[in-house]
Amino acid sequence: MNILAIETATPGCAMAVRTSEGVELELVLGDERHHTEALTPGIRDLLYKVKISAASIDRVVVDRGPGLYTGLRVGIATALGFSVASGAELVGVTSLEVLAHGAFNSGVRGTLVSVVDGRRGEVFIQIFSLDASVLALSDPKVALPREVALEWNQRGDVVTFTGDGAARYADEFAGVTHGLIFNQQVPSPLAALALGALRAPQVAIVPLYLREADAVANFTTRQPPS
Repeated sequence: MNILAIETATPGCAMAVRTSEGVELELVLGDERHHTEALTPGIRDLLYKVKISAASIDRVVVDRGPGLYTGLRVGIATALGFSVASGAELVGVTSLEVLAHGAFNSGVRGTLVSVVDGRRGEVFIQIFSLDASVLALSDPKVALPREVALEWNQRGDVVTFTGDGAARYADEFAGVTHGLIFNQQVPSPLAALALGALRAPQVAIVPLYLREADAVANFTTRQPPS
């Protein structure tokens, strides 16, 4: 089976492919938020390197969030395009679980908090246990970085933070007494690929936004003209 993974939940744009012969390759593009311009050419170049065509993709794994509203829409729309054009199966994964699996694959063990930058001074977080496998200990939620750091300081447990949210608010998370930061700016497309290869295909991909889009929030909170 030829599988493509698409990662657009954060400012970085990334993708990975696994061919039916077992060849794996990933491509991580710059941190510029140009998902619309970068994603399709990036997929084209990646498929060219492993010598398969877009029509031969059997399954597409796509990050459905939480993360950047526009990036998620671009990634999911591209995945749907593959499904329509080539009949490819669809599988959705979340940015928070991909971060956890990426850390696990890099040797991180113990309690881990995946932290995706949600803008507006907020982060999307989820707690995982990384032991023999990756186990979710909480549901995804929106939080304030300072409150997350304060909670873990009060717990006093050893914990690792990872994700672009942990990097952006490093001053907060580095202040956690028994906290560590594992640098992982972009959820690993190879981790998404491995996750998606094991899951049953889905009829539809539902974005995990956790809150309304920035544009909607800005509109609804704008003061009316006097």
